[in-house]
Amino acid sequence: MRGGPGHSASAAPAKRSFPAVVDARARVLVLGTLPGEESLRRQQYYAHPRNRFWRIVFALFDATPPSDYAQRLAFVAAHRIALWDVCEIGEREMSADTTIRLERPNAIDQLLDEHPLIRALAFNGTTAQRLYDRHFARRPALTYLALPSTSPAHATIGFSAKLARWTALRQVLEQPGSP
Repeated sequence: MRGGPGHSASAAPAKRSFPAVVDARARVLVLGTLPGEESLRRQQYYAHPRNRFWRIVFALFDATPPSDYAQRLAFVAAHRIALWDVCEIGEREMSADTTIRLERPNAIDQLLDEHPLIRALAFNGTTAQRLYDRHFARRPALTYLALPSTSPAHATIGFSAKLARWTALRQVLEQPGSP
């Protein structure tokens, strides 16, 4: 469509991602698709109360997520986890990842170049992986983790099963050479 995301005649408004949450300590980059409606409203990653992201990440380290968002971000940073979305902008009906279209990717290659200690990308769901693969070539030096979505829209896999799959993220962080 003419004009790109945000300029089409469709009913789906363009959504924008948040800035990356990353610092020099990061070793793993968790990639979602685009923030959902509740996340956009609160201006927080994974803000929907039924999204299991925070609960899963904290459980990986035998911790309980605090209600304070800044403390959650400090926790992931301290555990060398960065957060971002594959899409910088895109059209999507409500929070349904399957309806994302006319997306423009974030500058993930640039972020990886600027943070060379990141050695793994963890996809929060298959749509994040599919969108990444549409826009970026895989880097041989990186490990890629295809993890089940923490979204409440993907409730067919229970919490325990999702947590078991997400342990791959902690295993990457525990590999030798992880300062």
